[in-house]
Amino acid sequence: MSVVITEQHGLVTLLTINRPDRRNAICRDTALALQQALTEFDASEQRVVVITGAGNEAFSAGADVNNLPELWRCIPGVGVVTDKPVIAATAGWVVGGAMVMHMMCDLAVAADNTRFSYPEGKMGFTGGMIAGLAARIPHKIAMELILRGKPMNAQRAYEVGLVNEIVPVGQQVDAALDMARELAAMAPLVLRTIKGFVRRSVLPQGPSEQMAATLAQLGVVQASQDIEEGRSAFREKRTPDFKGR
Repeated sequence: MSVVITEQHGLVTLLTINRPDRRNAICRDTALALQQALTEFDASEQRVVVITGAGNEAFSAGADVNNLPELWRCIPGVGVVTDKPVIAATAGWVVGGAMVMHMMCDLAVAADNTRFSYPEGKMGFTGGMIAGLAARIPHKIAMELILRGKPMNAQRAYEVGLVNEIVPVGQQVDAALDMARELAAMAPLVLRTIKGFVRRSVLPQGPSEQMAATLAQLGVVQASQDIEEGRSAFREKRTPDFKGR
């Protein structure tokens, strides 16, 4: 069973975190699969991506503590930088690192049973990327979520601008796909240009976000054919033939 299911709906890609037995917690394999799926989406002719979780109990319970991921890998705009629109479709719990994933999406549809929670202060660890929430919703409300770990329901999230639409449970994916199709019919260059301007000039990057982005860039070099060619050439005492990939 795939931990991430990819479906194509015309020019819209739907990615579903598929671990309902674990409340769609993000393990190492899930993070890597999401990163790969987002990378393939960005390189394709698809225009919009929707990210959701299987079932209605939880979008995601966050990082799987029994198989900790490098969570930054599956965060839109960090592990995969794309100027195409990204939409979250949530139901049930959105916890910890899953809140960071939701925060980094451009638009969001929430089922009316959605609950946002960032309990890391009660658990003794954090990746720190949640700091960006204070640039996306009012400061005091963000700090209440982050510092107190007090859950926020869908209505309150809508009121403070964390989600765009609330729909009955079970309708969140269809509503997000409708939104995505609307965007997919628009001029893709215009949408990508505007999103790029916002990403690069309007929304600040916190230290954890900058660190993760650096790791992602270095990872491209470390996984490249050129690094293997360089090692082989050194061992064989010859001039390397680099390809830039």
